[in-house]
Amino acid sequence: MKIAAISDIHGNLYALMKVLEDIDEQRVDKIVCLGDLVGYGPHPNEVIALIRRREIPCIKGNYDASVVDGEYTFIRNTTINSFSLPWAVNEVRVSNKYYLDSLPLKLEYSINGINVVFTHGSPTKINEYLFEDGENTSQTMQDFSGDVLVCAHTHIPSCKNFDNKLFVNVGSVGKPKIGRPNCTYALIDISDDGKVNVSIREVEYEFKRIVKDCVMLNFPSAITQSYESGQE
Repeated sequence: MKIAAISDIHGNLYALMKVLEDIDEQRVDKIVCLGDLVGYGPHPNEVIALIRRREIPCIKGNYDASVVDGEYTFIRNTTINSFSLPWAVNEVRVSNKYYLDSLPLKLEYSINGINVVFTHGSPTKINEYLFEDGENTSQTMQDFSGDVLVCAHTHIPSCKNFDNKLFVNVGSVGKPKIGRPNCTYALIDISDDGKVNVSIREVEYEFKRIVKDCVMLNFPSAITQSYESGQE
């Protein structure tokens, strides 16, 4: 079974559309979204509509949760967020806030004898950063009872074995932090005999389109430039 895991779209419709095109070419059996559909980007309602139209199972991200409650409960109170959060709270339709609020905090699947758990941050905290070499990541994987943990939130893709467990971070579709303006997502292929193969795919898209939209909407230059540089 081949699964495409996407996350951190952050209101970037152009990136999501291009990634879904690439996923369709990979002939996957299932797509799972790890959350953060909204925040930063100018297309939150359109992104939610596309995820729902494609019937993609999705979990709640920390920015999704903050847009629902309208507070800095799960995100940092930074200069960028002081613009981005109120903008998204005002822009996201009430019906879409209900959708975001209804999303689960994790998804679990048993595939060919392999237990795969999808979370946004860590299994215990929606906004915990799990970097592959972090001490908290090592502890998380030690405590983890499944076989494969798939997470996001850092916007930096990675894959690492922790003894007999596998850690995967899928990166970000809509707001990458890899030093390039490209989308990333993970392909997780679990064979009939339970062998797991993971590849990180990097997809180019027309990032100048979202830059243009942000400029037209008078978004802060820090947001606009992040799409060009692939950095925070």
